[in-house]
Amino acid sequence: MPTYPQQPSPGPPDDPYRGAGGYFPGQANPSWMGHVQPGNYRAAPGHQGSPVAPVIPPQVEGSLVRAARTRGGLVGVTVAGSALAFLSLFLVIPFLLSNTGAAGFLIGFVASLIPLSVVLLAVHIIDRWEPEPKRLLFFAFTWGAAVSVAVTLLIQPFFVIAFQFSDVPDLQTYMATVQAPVVEEFAKSLGLLILLLAARRHFDGPVDGVVFAFTIAGGFAFTENILYFGRAIAESSSPASDFAQVFFLRSVMSPFAHAIFTGTTGLIMGFAARRWHAGASVGAFFVGLLPAMFLHNRWNSMGQGFLLDYIFVQVPIFVLAVGGIILLRVAEKRLTRQRLLEYSAAGWFTPAEVQLLATRAGRRTALAWAASSGRKGQMREFLKAATQLANTRQRILSGRDVPLHQAEERQQLQRIVTLRESVTR
Repeated sequence: MPTYPQQPSPGPPDDPYRGAGGYFPGQANPSWMGHVQPGNYRAAPGHQGSPVAPVIPPQVEGSLVRAARTRGGLVGVTVAGSALAFLSLFLVIPFLLSNTGAAGFLIGFVASLIPLSVVLLAVHIIDRWEPEPKRLLFFAFTWGAAVSVAVTLLIQPFFVIAFQFSDVPDLQTYMATVQAPVVEEFAKSLGLLILLLAARRHFDGPVDGVVFAFTIAGGFAFTENILYFGRAIAESSSPASDFAQVFFLRSVMSPFAHAIFTGTTGLIMGFAARRWHAGASVGAFFVGLLPAMFLHNRWNSMGQGFLLDYIFVQVPIFVLAVGGIILLRVAEKRLTRQRLLEYSAAGWFTPAEVQLLATRAGRRTALAWAASSGRKGQMREFLKAATQLANTRQRILSGRDVPLHQAEERQQLQRIVTLRESVTR
């Protein structure tokens, strides 16, 4: 596989920083997910051989500093999230222990690892194309498992005080069908909003939104399962049978319930991430809460007709969610291929390389080829860098913060050259 920058076709390369009226190729919008307005289109910077010739005009050199500083945001989000999660444990763990007892907590903790593993496996599968930074996934999980639970516990009493109830069953119904959907989805999705605003360089679109949402929801469900499993043991006269019943309901029948609820918010916020506008992000947060709260309410409202509702309502929703994720993955791959083809036309990749970089089978072939010479790790980094470059180009074509993203593009193109050398030397 060629792994060196290729020369562009004869003639001067298109200037990527010219006015907005540049040539707009017919395949610039390979899917609904990466739509580009013709006025925002810019040709990819041309390659003039090795080393790469500078292409950033002096007037945007200052944004190189801004681009470098954005890397610090990843550390800041991680540190702040870890601190919040640690503080939240002082509220969450005593709450769990007071409801489950030590034995119930321990058994519930171990049992909760099973549905959590299922959700995290799904996250891994969805996220394989462009893996998110592990530190952000760690933030998402700890937010869901600790911070969002603490926020729920703090808000819940005020939410209940505002209403009057005739009896205990009335209160329980309200808590399950109104309070839980509203408060829990707000608490979980608040972590999504923080990720979108503070680490937007890594929040590229709806697939990322689903990945982060599933991770947050998986963490929240993990803690909630400890509570339900532990209660089944601590408060029951027949703990074995009650635990088995609760475990089957939550781990077998509905491990993805919270993931699907919050996933709708992540999906909508992911589409907003394509616009790269803080106002649109906040608006998408509130809009995305509505379907999440509705789905959560419908799930908690299932009563005597639970089995019929589960088969004819919840199962189709799950199937629809799976189908939607598959469509998102297909659209993401098409978008990657198109953006890399534009870099190929500018001389950075050959068309054959793009076919390897933009398909799952091609990536396996490239990794196998690199493994034969002991450079599988370098090839993996090269594949990841190419995907990140395609996403950066999509952000450039969105028309927002263009100089900043062009500076980032320049850095990534230089890294592509370096990674090529590490694979071929």
